Amino acid sequence: MIPNPIRKVLSSIEKHEVRALLMGGQACVLYGAAEFSRDVDFAVLADLHNMARLQKALEDLKAEVIAVPPLNPKYLRRGHAVHFRCRHPEAAQLRIDVMSKMRGLQTFAQLWKRRTTLILPGNLKCNLMALPDLVKGKKTQRDKDWPMMRRLLEAHYFQNQTNPSWPQIAFWFRELRTPVLLAELARRYPRACRRFISVRPLLDAAASGNLKKVAKQLSLEETIEREKDRLYWLPLRKELEIMRRTRPS
Repeated sequence: MIPNPIRKVLSSIEKHEVRALLMGGQACVLYGAAEFSRDVDFAVLADLHNMARLQKALEDLKAEVIAVPPLNPKYLRRGHAVHFRCRHPEAAQLRIDVMSKMRGLQTFAQLWKRRTTLILPGNLKCNLMALPDLVKGKKTQRDKDWPMMRRLLEAHYFQNQTNPSWPQIAFWFRELRTPVLLAELARRYPRACRRFISVRPLLDAAASGNLKKVAKQLSLEETIEREKDRLYWLPLRKELEIMRRTRPS
């Protein structure tokens, strides 16, 4: 069940034909990995026409920018997020975050081609970021993203394990973060496992059933990705600090 405030946001996005992909916690809910969130996160196309459509949707929601930077395509193209707070009675105090460029992800045009489209109750159309892209986008410094990513991947595995496609099997070998499921996957598809060991060495330990070693190497993977994310955001955070100090009071 999608809460009414979220439905209000999604319906405004649909009404104004905004090219936007739902991501973050709300997308996780729709993919079957429940996460409580009062925020709505979108990846958006940062061109002038789409920004005009987005602006109309935000006006419908009485959404106001609550931090730096302002809503401007140049900041979105740099990789910044723009944050809003809704004042509309049907979505009061709901926060909306929009981005266009994210670490490790391809251009919006490519993300849009791979999108998942759902028709929610009430004939409400919702475009979600494809699950593989959502998983990549969860590889951040934030503590909450890593267990959420694990639950997302587990949900996808359990939903599709009976008769998986080759792209799904490849996705699991590249991304699963549960040692026991990686070991199970390696047993079920030994040839595919050998193929992916060069890409993800911890699969060698998964194939031998060494779950303790798999867990240790998963932790190392996380540490490396967290550091990459920290370095990615370092110059962007500096830009934000300059904007905060220099914006009119």
